[in-house]
Amino acid sequence: MLTILRKPNVFLLLGVLILTGWGGVPQRVEAAEPFVFEAIEGGTLSLEEWRGRPILVVNTASRCGFTPQYDELQALQDRYSALGLVVLAVPSNDFRQELASEADVKEFCETNFNLTLPMTEITHVKGPEAHPFYRWVQASTGFVPGWNFNKILLAPDGSVAGTFGSTVKPLAGKITTPIEAMLGGS
Repeated sequence: MLTILRKPNVFLLLGVLILTGWGGVPQRVEAAEPFVFEAIEGGTLSLEEWRGRPILVVNTASRCGFTPQYDELQALQDRYSALGLVVLAVPSNDFRQELASEADVKEFCETNFNLTLPMTEITHVKGPEAHPFYRWVQASTGFVPGWNFNKILLAPDGSVAGTFGSTVKPLAGKITTPIEAMLGGS
């Protein structure tokens, strides 16, 4: 009898997981508050203004090996913005690859990528100083950007519909397929 108690009881563990609601599928948690970012050109950007539309939020950096993804982010915005998609660039120096000032970031992006995406000021995306949006994403999904150009897809209801690492390109089917579904199969 003692040997049975010492061995992990798989059935007991499964029962606990089932009773606590763990099913391996992340639950969609709608944002409890409207998140506001400081805009790179001044003013603010509120995710609430875009409620009812899918939003792809991407932490970016100007001196990263993934920086060429700006081209695909702009192409994604160009392809789907008329249908409702918003692509929000969130420059961050959390991985020590961003330029020193907002003015430098804005000039770099306009000059090298002709970006017209909405863009925030340089913002923390991880750690204790992370923007409240990123803290909410971590609390509700466990996702924390592990590097630059991580992507968070918000559904029109404001919930997190998907998270994607740096290696998933903006025009990859993993991203465009759910966006098209949210836009009505475009």
